[in-house]
Amino acid sequence: MKRLFVLLFSFLTLTAYADAPVEGGKFQPGEMITHHIADDYTWHFADGVVLYLPVILVDNGGFNVFSSHNFYDENHETVPYNGYAIEHGHIVRVNEAGEPLENHADLYDFSITKNVASMFVSVALLFIVFFIIAARYKKNPGRAPSGIQSFFEPIIIFVRDEIAKANIGPKYERYMPYLLTVFFFIWFNNLLGLMPGGANLTGNIAVTLVLALITLLITVFSGNKSYWKHIFATPGVPAWLAPIMIPVELIGILTKPFSLMIRLFANITAGHIIILSLFSLIFIFESVAVGPLSVAFAIFMNFLELFVALLQAYIFTLLSAMYFGGAVEEHDHVDDMGHGDGAHH
Repeated sequence: MKRLFVLLFSFLTLTAYADAPVEGGKFQPGEMITHHIADDYTWHFADGVVLYLPVILVDNGGFNVFSSHNFYDENHETVPYNGYAIEHGHIVRVNEAGEPLENHADLYDFSITKNVASMFVSVALLFIVFFIIAARYKKNPGRAPSGIQSFFEPIIIFVRDEIAKANIGPKYERYMPYLLTVFFFIWFNNLLGLMPGGANLTGNIAVTLVLALITLLITVFSGNKSYWKHIFATPGVPAWLAPIMIPVELIGILTKPFSLMIRLFANITAGHIIILSLFSLIFIFESVAVGPLSVAFAIFMNFLELFVALLQAYIFTLLSAMYFGGAVEEHDHVDDMGHGDGAHH
């Protein structure tokens, strides 16, 4: 399952870039905030500590692979390189004078951006943690958990009993790999995004789109006869209303994952913006009196975001389980007298 995540995000993650704020001059909080929450071809950890990521372009069927360092001069200003340049956060073809060309057909960008690199780090971390836990279970079967195993076991049991079993029913086991993967993937990346220099991966609309799309596909392909009958022949609804009800039900299938996508994206992005905005007040007012107050509120928000990081992982997993449960549930069979034979769970 984790390998599937890596492949999907590597090739489906869209880019949402922002140009770096101009050095010197008046402080621009909007540019600073946008630069920090957006994706980029470099990973900026601190002043003077920059990781230049690999650029991978497929141009007219040929591969061009080089470091993003070539796009920056000694002042970290963007410059053209080898017929390409970064224009409004995207790599485009340019002429000899460095001016963007209008035709960009057959130019595909598969670069390892900051968000993609952060995803690889989080997936590697997930593999390390859970391979260690699995090894301890194999080494000490039936014994009380200890160390890192004792920390994660209650969380795994909670996801199994309170999310999967409670909302899906007896068929919960087939969905456990996905539910556990998506829960820890979102939680780990939410936490990594709060670290200094961290990437805003779960605040990227493309990432939340892929997560929601996977939930949608699992729901649709899990749907049983009762699920589809409820959509195309809603019980208790007159036949003449079918042309209205069927499109409404089909739209409802799409709006559920759409709400998952927007909820996760908006909450994580909003948290980053609020924290950065509080720090920006220090430079906007340029007052010693504002500094301690801004830092205090920012620290409070940062601790609140630690809770939000877990909460958003829980909500996404819970709603996904509810959608799966609705797809596999056996609904009551009601006769003409209104008597049901009971639901089969």
